[in-house]
Amino acid sequence: MPRSIWKGAVTFGLVTIPVSLYTATDEKQFKFNMLHENDGGRIKYKRVCATDDEEVPWDEIVRGYEYEKGRYVTFTDEELDTAMGDMARAVDVLHFVPLEQIDPILFQKSYYLAPEATGVKAYKLLVQALEKSNKVAIARVALREKEHLVTLRVKDGVFVMETMFWPDEIREPQFEELGKTVDIRKTELDMALSLIDNLSQDFDAKEYVDRTREAIQTMIDKKIEGEEIVAPEGAEPAPVVDLMAALKASVEATKARKEAKTS
Repeated sequence: MPRSIWKGAVTFGLVTIPVSLYTATDEKQFKFNMLHENDGGRIKYKRVCATDDEEVPWDEIVRGYEYEKGRYVTFTDEELDTAMGDMARAVDVLHFVPLEQIDPILFQKSYYLAPEATGVKAYKLLVQALEKSNKVAIARVALREKEHLVTLRVKDGVFVMETMFWPDEIREPQFEELGKTVDIRKTELDMALSLIDNLSQDFDAKEYVDRTREAIQTMIDKKIEGEEIVAPEGAEPAPVVDLMAALKASVEATKARKEAKTS
């Protein structure tokens, strides 16, 4: 069983459900170490004080906020815990809303919330109620010295908690090029819709793999066997000269692939 990274409670109304938090995702990427090219030795990094140029142990390090150039106020972990107050141990449900009303740009990271032994009945009750309501919970919780806005939804009978950006953390999309006026013809739009139709299907997560990770794994295997890696010459994507011709060719190609897939 995986190790929990946080213990607390889900609270809604006067109901309290003791829960444990678990990471729901496992980011699979290769972790490379920095080595000295001449002898293969590992590169080490030291925490050095900019004032006396001495290495600083962890127990002498505090957090500082620079409120003016070169001037700081410092905080200990205990002080930051005090700032969080009662938020530190509760997923406080605020509202229940339809999932489709939440812009996906707000989502950050996914976690599982599993019940403690004393909260199983209340946990399963809320799971069933959420499933029947077709809604998700909007809540607040403090993780790693920061309060997060989160959603709670049900997946396979388990609560999934997704941390979210606060609305004022989302940048406004301001791009000068989009202010230009262009003439989009009906035939071009119809062709683009045909292309979308040819590429449309039900979402199946198992269909998608990380091709970069597979390619790196292949190179790792070859290097272990002593094979030389030859980098292929990369072809630059050609600029679109005739948009309609490009759309037409794309529609024909995707239509052929779609017919081959269904036959």
